[in-house]
Amino acid sequence: MREAEKEGMKEAAKNSTERSEFADIRDKLRDALPPVEQLENGAELRRDLWPDMLRRLEHSPVRVPWFDWALLAISGAAAIFFPALIPALVYHL
Repeated sequence: MREAEKEGMKEAAKNSTERSEFADIRDKLRDALPPVEQLENGAELRRDLWPDMLRRLEHSPVRVPWFDWALLAISGAAAIFFPALIPALVYHL
């Protein structure tokens, strides 16, 4: 009987925690997004995101990690030493 009570209490605590987490997420979403009715009536967003995106694209240099270069070198060496692999790889693409 005690085990059943403990399980029931665990379930109740779990459900209340889930409810509070869902309530927090719901509140954050309501703060972040305007109501759907406003968007349907032609409301504007709070700010334009495109200038931020352009700025981010202009300032971010392309960096290739060292392991990408290593994989490229291994692939090139495999193609040179085992040319029969090339048709098999092309087939699987």
